[in-house]
Amino acid sequence: MFIDLVRKRRSIRRYQEREVEKEKIELIVEAALRSPSSRSLNPWEFVVVTDRELIKKLSKAKEHGSAFLKEAPLAIVVCADPERCDVWVEDCSIASIIIQLQAEDLGLGSCWVQIRKRMHDGKKTAEEYVKDALGIPENLVVESIIGIGYPSEQKQPHPFDSLQFEKVHYNRF
Repeated sequence: MFIDLVRKRRSIRRYQEREVEKEKIELIVEAALRSPSSRSLNPWEFVVVTDRELIKKLSKAKEHGSAFLKEAPLAIVVCADPERCDVWVEDCSIASIIIQLQAEDLGLGSCWVQIRKRMHDGKKTAEEYVKDALGIPENLVVESIIGIGYPSEQKQPHPFDSLQFEKVHYNRF
């Protein structure tokens, strides 16, 4: 059941030294391409990165929060053409979580790295850094990087009683 997948999915930042099989990468890519998109404009573009040196470079995209990528055997960079759609952020966010849920369904772990509106260092944005590293065209924007691999850490699901039901309102706030 879908709820079981959602219940067990956790952000995984430690991975086994094991490559992700081509067939699994293809299924993740298919899922990303099937992501819902406003008015079916599909503003997203995906860069699938399996080259370990490039992934190590991506692990330096931000001062904090991207270093774990150096252990990931797979990274998917989620980009968009903002000229195609005014809600590209939402469309890319949907695609990013679809990638993560598909990875989970395949027995893989994943974690989102926020790139949009983050800095690489005091002078350069994380987006500029990632674009330079991967040769991403200037007209595209980079929202996130999803690190993916076979987990080398186990995390328990969040307990049901930790869910913030006080933030749910019915009919009126």
